Amino acid sequence: MNPNRRTTASTCCYCGVGCGVLIEHNDERILGVQGDPEHPANFGRLCSKGSTLHLTGDVDARAQFPELRLGKQLPRARTDWDTALEHAAGAFAETIREYGPDSVAFYVSGQLLTEDYYAFNKLARALVGTNNIDSNSRLCMSSAVVGYKRSLGADAPPCSYEDIELADCVMIAGSNMAYAHPVLFRRLEEARARRPEMKLIVIDPRRTDTAEQADLHLAILPGTDVALLHGILHILLWEGWVDRAFIDAHTEGMAELKGLVRDYGPLAVAQICGIAVDDLQRCAEWIGQAPAFLSLWCMGLNQSSSGSAKNSALINLHLATGQIGRPGAGPFSLTGQPNAMGGRETGSLANLLPGHREAGNPEHRAEVAAYWGIERLPARPGLSAIELFDAVREGRIRALWIACTNPAQSLPDQTRVREALAACPFVIVQEAFSTSETCQFADLLLPAATWGEKEGTVTNSERRISHVRAAVPAIAEARADWDIACDFARRLERRLRPDASSLFDFTSPHALFEEYKGLTRDRDLDLCGIDYSLLDRLGPQQWPFPAGAEQGTARLYGNGIFPTANGRARLISEPYCAPKERREARYPLILNTGRLRDQWHGMTRTGTAPQLFGHVEEAVLGLPPDELRRRRLTDGQLVKLHSRRGQIVLPVQADDRLRPGQAFLPMHWGERFLRGLGVNVLTLPAVDPLSMQPELKHAAVEVSRIDLPWQFFALAEGPVQHRFDSLRPLFDGLQYASFSPTGRERPALLIRAAHDEEPSAEWLDAIDAHLGLVDGPVMAYDDPRRGVGRRVRIEQSRIVALRLAGETAASTWLRELWKDSRADEELHRWLLAPPGAAPGKAVGTFADKTVCNCMNVSQSRIQAGIENGQDLEQLKCQLKCGTACGSCIPEIKRLLAQRAMAASA
Repeated sequence: MNPNRRTTASTCCYCGVGCGVLIEHNDERILGVQGDPEHPANFGRLCSKGSTLHLTGDVDARAQFPELRLGKQLPRARTDWDTALEHAAGAFAETIREYGPDSVAFYVSGQLLTEDYYAFNKLARALVGTNNIDSNSRLCMSSAVVGYKRSLGADAPPCSYEDIELADCVMIAGSNMAYAHPVLFRRLEEARARRPEMKLIVIDPRRTDTAEQADLHLAILPGTDVALLHGILHILLWEGWVDRAFIDAHTEGMAELKGLVRDYGPLAVAQICGIAVDDLQRCAEWIGQAPAFLSLWCMGLNQSSSGSAKNSALINLHLATGQIGRPGAGPFSLTGQPNAMGGRETGSLANLLPGHREAGNPEHRAEVAAYWGIERLPARPGLSAIELFDAVREGRIRALWIACTNPAQSLPDQTRVREALAACPFVIVQEAFSTSETCQFADLLLPAATWGEKEGTVTNSERRISHVRAAVPAIAEARADWDIACDFARRLERRLRPDASSLFDFTSPHALFEEYKGLTRDRDLDLCGIDYSLLDRLGPQQWPFPAGAEQGTARLYGNGIFPTANGRARLISEPYCAPKERREARYPLILNTGRLRDQWHGMTRTGTAPQLFGHVEEAVLGLPPDELRRRRLTDGQLVKLHSRRGQIVLPVQADDRLRPGQAFLPMHWGERFLRGLGVNVLTLPAVDPLSMQPELKHAAVEVSRIDLPWQFFALAEGPVQHRFDSLRPLFDGLQYASFSPTGRERPALLIRAAHDEEPSAEWLDAIDAHLGLVDGPVMAYDDPRRGVGRRVRIEQSRIVALRLAGETAASTWLRELWKDSRADEELHRWLLAPPGAAPGKAVGTFADKTVCNCMNVSQSRIQAGIENGQDLEQLKCQLKCGTACGSCIPEIKRLLAQRAMAASA
C-alpha cells in the first residue's frame, strides 16, 4: 500500500440521500472514492455518479483565479483576491447607496454547505438589509416546504430511511427513484426481495425504471395528481379505510375535506387521470389496508403550478389513515440536492429566516435581529427565484451575486433569464467550475472550493446532519464559499457601517455553525446538542438534537402532537386545477423533463467525466412510436422541438414507455452541450402561488420535421475541456450542434452538427486545426462538388481523431473502430471510396451504449448473454454487470423481459 495514500470520511455532493464516502488521497490529489460502510444513509453503497466522483472535476474545467471585467464588452482578466473583493464591495455599496438595499440580490444553492448558507443569509439580511436572497432549492423543494408547513405545522420530513424497509405499502409519486435516488431504491429492492408481500405503487406518466418494478403503476395524465389523490381519499372514506380515532384526536378540517372529495368519485377521477377504475380502487385498498403506509415523492409533485396542493393532498392520505409518526409510515419528501434541507434550516429562501422562521413574521424578525445584535431585519418581502430574475431584467436589481448554481441552464424560459443576466450592471458568479453557462455573464468570477476541498455540514432528506471533511487543499486560489462571503462582508461593513463592530469575525466553518445553531434553540429543528466533535464521535445525527440529548430523533409526531397553534395537523381542502399550459392544436404534446441515470442537474460536474456519458451521450427527444409515425419521423432524425417560448433542434427516438400525446426530454442539457439555450428554453415560468416553485415538468410543445442536409461528425482524443472551450463557440452559427465527452481509458470530445447549407471552407479549416487534423499522419478525402470531406488521424495504428463533413453515415462504425483501437484495411478502403459507399458492416443509428457504467458492460454484451439463455444472476456472474452500485439492474431486467416477450410471441 502506498504510505502516502490516506482516507478521509466525507459525504457525496450530489442528491439529497447524503451518502457517506471515503475519499482516497495523498494530501494533494484525490485518487479514489468508496462508499462509507459506517454511514447510516448508505452503509457503503454508492450509485454510478457517486462512485465516479474522483473522476470529475477536471482541472481544466475549474475556476482557479479571480477574474474581473471592467466593462460589459471587455473580456475578464485575472486579478488578485484583494482587488476582486474590494471592487465587489465598492460596487455593492455604491448600488445600495444610490438605489437602496433591495437593488441587490443573492441567488445561492442547495449544493452549499450549511455554514456557507448561513454566511450568505446573514450577509443579505443583517448587513445589506434585504430579503432578496433565494436558492435554487426554490426550483425543487419549495412546494414540499409549503406542504409540510401548512399540513403538519413545520418543514420537517417525519420519516427515516429505515422506514423504506419497514413499510408494508410504499407509494412513489412523481419520482424516478431508480435514477434520482438510486441508493435508496436499492434499499427498497432489497426489502421487497426479503418481504415479497410488500406492495409498491408508482404514480408517474412515464413507465420509468422505477415504474417497471411496481406492483401497480398508475400512468396518470401529466398534472392530474391532485385529482388522483382526492379520488383515493374518496374511496378510503367510502370504504371506511380511515382511522377515525386519529382524525378526531389529532387533526382538523375533515368535514370540509370530506365535502370536497365527495365530488372525486372513482369514475370521474379515472377519466380525469386517464387510468382504469379498477387500478384506482386497488391503489386505495392497498393503502387503506396496509399496516404501515409510506409515501415518497420528488419533482413530479413539486415542480408544478399546483405543487403545494399536490403535497397537501398526499399528506391528507396519511392524516386520514393515521399513517404517520411510526415505523414504516409517513409522508417522506426526497430532496434533490445534497443540502437543500440545510438551506431551508438556515432560512436561505426569500420568505424564510434561520431556525424555520418566517421573514414575514415580525416576532421572528425581532428574534433574529436581537440574536445578531442589530436593530432590525428588513420587513419588505424578498423575491423568489422567478421574481428575482424578472426584477433583474426590468432593472430593479442592479447587482446580483450568484453562488454555486447555474441559472443560465436551470431556470425556465431561458431567453428571458439570459436577457436579465446580460442587462444586469454587475454580476458576481462564485463558482468552482468556470465552464458553467452562467459564468459567461460574470463581471466578476470568484473561484470556489468544491467537493473534497471543503469542510462543514449538510443535512440529508431524513434530517440527518453529516460532517463534511476536506481531503485536499482547494485548487490554485479557490476558497471556501463561507470564507469568500465573510471576507466580502467585512469589506462591505467598512463602507456601510464603519463605526460598528464586525458581524463576520468568523475564522472557521465551525464558528459559523456554533453561532447558527443558537437560532434553532427550542425550535422544531433544535441543533443545540450538536457540534463537529459530537458528529465525529457518534457519526451523522438526525435533528432535533437538543442540548443534553444522547442521540438524534428518528421519527417525528409519534405522540400525535403537531407544531401548530392547537397541536393538530391540518387536512387541507384544495380542488384540482389543470396545469397552466394545456394541449392545443398548435402545441399538441406535453413535454415532461426528468433525470438521466448517470448525470446530475446541469452537468457542471458530471459533464467533466467522459465515463458518465456512456449510457446516454447526447440530448435525444423521446416520443411515443405512434407520434413518430404520425409525423413520419424515424429514430435518429433531427427535429425542431418548439414551445411558446423557444425552440431547439435535436434527434428524436421512439419511446414506448410514453403515452400518446406526451414527450420526454432529460433536464440536464444546457447550451454548453446542446446548441440553442438548452432544454429550458422551452419550459414556462408559471409558478405555484404559495411556494413560487416553477412548473418545469409540464410544457405544451410541438415537434416538426427539419431538413438539414449538411451533416458533421467529429471525435478527437486529448484535453477534453480545452477542446470544448476552443471549439464550442465555432458552432454558434449552426442550427444543430451537440457536444459530449466520451471514452473511458482515452477521453475524447464527440461533436455532432447539422445545418441547412455547407459552411465555408475557412470554417472547416479552423475546425480541423483545433482537432489536430491538418498536419502529421492525417488521411484525407475531399469531394468539393458534393460537399463531402473526411479526415482521420492515425497514430500507432489506431484512430486518435476524425472528422466527417457532408456525409456522416459511417460515424457509428468509425467510433467502434476508435473504441477498439483499430485502423485496418477496411478503413483505408472506405476512406478513399466515393460518397455514398457504405462501410464494411451495417451500423445502427445510435452507438452501442454502456448499460453497466461501473463494470463497463455494453448493451450488446448483455443482449448476447440473454440470447445464450443467461438470467440476471448468470449475467452478474459472467459479465459482472449489476454487481457494484446496482443502478443498471432495472434496465437489465427490462432487457430480460423484452427477450421473454419476444420468445413467447
